[in-house]
Parts: sequence; structure tokens; C-alpha cells
Amino acid sequence: MAKQSHLVRFNFTGGIISPGYLLEILEAAEAARVEDVRFGLRQQLFLQVPYKHFDVFENVCREKGVEFQLEDGTPNITSSYPAAGIFITDSWLTEGTYKDIFDAFAQPPKLKINICDSRQTFVPLFSGHINWVASPQPHYWYLYVRYPGQTESWRWPRLIYTNSIPQVTALLETRILSQEEPASLLNTPLECIHRDIDKELELPAFRLPYYEGFNRHNDQYWLGIYRRDETFDVDFLKDMCSVCLETGIGQFYATPWKSVIIKNIEPSHRKLWDYVLGKHGINVRHAANELNWQVADHCEDSLILKRHIIRHFDTADVRTYGLCFNISLDVGKHHFGSIVIRRQENKHRSKLKYLQRYDVLYTPDFNPNTHQLIPYRSEVLKEHLGPYIAALCRQYYEKGTEWNVLQEYVSGQKAAAVSISPEKTVHQCPSCMTVYDETAGDAEHGIAAGTPVVSLPEDYACYICGTPVKEFAPVALSALAAPLT
Repeated sequence: MAKQSHLVRFNFTGGIISPGYLLEILEAAEAARVEDVRFGLRQQLFLQVPYKHFDVFENVCREKGVEFQLEDGTPNITSSYPAAGIFITDSWLTEGTYKDIFDAFAQPPKLKINICDSRQTFVPLFSGHINWVASPQPHYWYLYVRYPGQTESWRWPRLIYTNSIPQVTALLETRILSQEEPASLLNTPLECIHRDIDKELELPAFRLPYYEGFNRHNDQYWLGIYRRDETFDVDFLKDMCSVCLETGIGQFYATPWKSVIIKNIEPSHRKLWDYVLGKHGINVRHAANELNWQVADHCEDSLILKRHIIRHFDTADVRTYGLCFNISLDVGKHHFGSIVIRRQENKHRSKLKYLQRYDVLYTPDFNPNTHQLIPYRSEVLKEHLGPYIAALCRQYYEKGTEWNVLQEYVSGQKAAAVSISPEKTVHQCPSCMTVYDETAGDAEHGIAAGTPVVSLPEDYACYICGTPVKEFAPVALSALAAPLT
């Protein structure tokens, strides 16, 4: 079927969405008879605007001062900002720091930029071409460079200071797009604040937080909304923006999982959100094994394949916690996933889908942030993908991912028990509570330090009340009313 619409894109820098701005976009979409929109892997918004209504859409956008891009527009800056405060705590990378960096970019990027906290596993770290990853040293960043069309990343040999991120990014974009060799690029002298790397980047084990539904945080709520078919009704989003504006929520967030997150919902306002969700029939409690997928934007074939595999997961009761899945139907695309389902190249140009074959691959240690892939099965029919992937999930757990944690805990408890010193015992007079401490002795009465109670002279008695030492009772030092001085 011939293409009937323009694919229009709006980049939300760092995933931050102004409800007022989005409302204007949605009004333009509504004027062009657009009924639903989609969010993308890089925290963008996509609209399919029919050709016959595109002039109307363009005019409304112009009147409202709304800028849009067509399909071949500039890439977006992706960030872990949506995770700040709910999935990331106690980090020097605050929301204000993110915004300072975003504001410092004078021009839209030419390549994909990622700006992420290293302590989170919610946003892919290396899916960009220029990847900034926060180091433990405040305001210094690791830098990883990946050339377009390639999967391997190269680490920059220095940590870069926060204020230099836009400047260094612009320089690297020019060099990368001129196809400068990586070895030469990594030796480029930079006129910026930097420091030596004294510790390699350490990444936490991947654990995708459950990002949907109402969730309590401190004395407020946050709400995550995921759509199984990836489409959000324009009417629903308009109501959502209106609630944000009415309740003083100045921004919400697009995530790399094609969902949205609204933070800082006051308990007294929850009823408004319940009303809007109910009005539009929005379900906010999907199974976790449906939420941990990275699926290409605008790819119905990928969604069909995902649904097929999830049905098998549900039937076989497959556990997928700690894993995420990637469906890659275009050869050569960068992947983010512990387990990757990759469509084989159609060498015979056949349109018969039952002839299609897939490869199932996984990453070393099932770490989704690595570019390396290990083949598991090849030439797999669609009908066999579910059982093979379920078996690979079992392999992940059988390798000891969880057992080792238990084993380590038990070993640690045993070691701690062995290392605990026995509690000190003293001997106390039952009449006046005077204490004899073997380590201190009783120098005034000729008893040397270190003299055990069994070695005391037979006539030794309490120097306060005269009670014989044989009547003294052993008492744990911690049980005394007050410590010895």
C-alpha cells in the first residue's frame, strides 16, 4: 500500500515534556484528524499526519510556534532524567544538573546523545553515538563513543567535566561525521577541564524497575503509563495534560520503554488521575514480562512477534525478572537487550512470512549494556521462538544469578559469626554489686592484672562488704547497669 501520511517527530530533550507544549502539539494533531500518537525509544513523540491534512497541521503549528521535524530530522538527546528521584536516589547528578547540561546545547545534536547516571538500569547507557555516563566523582563523566552503523563503543581516556559536555560533543560530532578513525579520534587533544580515570566504570546488575501504575514515593505518588500497542489516544493525552496544568505539575517524562511517567502527584489529586484513566479505559497493571522489551519504532511486525512470544511466556509461566529483550528486524541496528531476537536477512526476497527465520542471541552475563552477542539458536521459525527463549531464560537463572547471592549471604553470615569475639564476663558481689574484672585485677589488694577468679586467694573477699569471692556470680559485662570505668 502506498504511503498516505507524513511521519512527524517531536524531540523532547532528555525525555522532559511540558504539558502546556504537548497540549499545543495535540491540538495541531487533532486539527489534522490525527487520533493517536506514539512515543519512541529515544524519548520522542511520533505522529502520522495524513497528506491531505498536512497543510492544516503545518499552519496550526506555525500559529502556535510549535516546531516539528519530519522523519529524517535531528536525533534526540536521551537521558536518565525520568528515573531521578524515584529509581535513583542519593546521586550528585540532580535534576538541576541535567537541565543545566541540556540548556548549554546551543544547537540540536547531529548524532544520538545519551546523558545518564551510571547507578541506574532504567535507561540504556550506550545506545547513543556519544554516551556520557556520570562517574562517582561529582561533575565528571565517562565518555563512550560509538560510530553510526557500528555496535562497538570506545571509551575516552579521560573523565570530562560537566560544563564541557556540549563543547566536546560538538567537536566529536564533526570528527565522527568526517569518518575520522577511532584511534585518531581518541587521541584528539581537548581544551576542557578533565582528569585521569582512576577507576573503571562499574555498572549495577540489570534490574528493570516496574515502571507502570500508581506508586507511592515519600508523601506523593508517581504514575507510569504503558500501552500494549504503543499508541496513546490524543483525547487521553489532552486530558492528562489538563490535569497536570490544573494541579501544578510542570513537566512529565517520556521513557525509553515508550511509556510516560508523571511524578509529584499529591494524594488529594489522585482521584483526578483515577477519573481520567477510567474515562479512557487505560489499564495500568500489565505483567512485568511485557514491560521489559525494546521494540523498534513504527514496526508492527516487531509488535506481533513480541505478542507471540509473551503469549508463550504466559502459558509456560516463564520468569523474566532481571532480563530484557530486543527484537531487531533490521540487520546492523544497535541493540539493547539481554536476549536479542534478530530476523535473518531475506536472501530470496520472499514475502511469505512463514519462510522467515530468526536468530536468538544473548549477551555475556546477560548484561544488556554490552555490544557483544553470543549465538544461542539460528534458523528458528516464529512458532519455535517462545520455547527457545524460555529455555534461555532458565539458563540465566541456572547459571546461579540468584543462588550465588544466597550463597554469598550465607557465607557472609558464617564468617561474621566466626569473627564475633566471645562476650566478656566479670564477677559481681551479690550483696553490694562490686565487680571483679580479671583483666584489671585488684592492685590495691595485691592481685595482679590478668588473674582469673579461680586463682584468687581463698581469703579474698569483697573490699566493700566482705562477701567471700566464692559467692561472686559471673555476669556478662553488657548486662551491667553501667559500664566499668
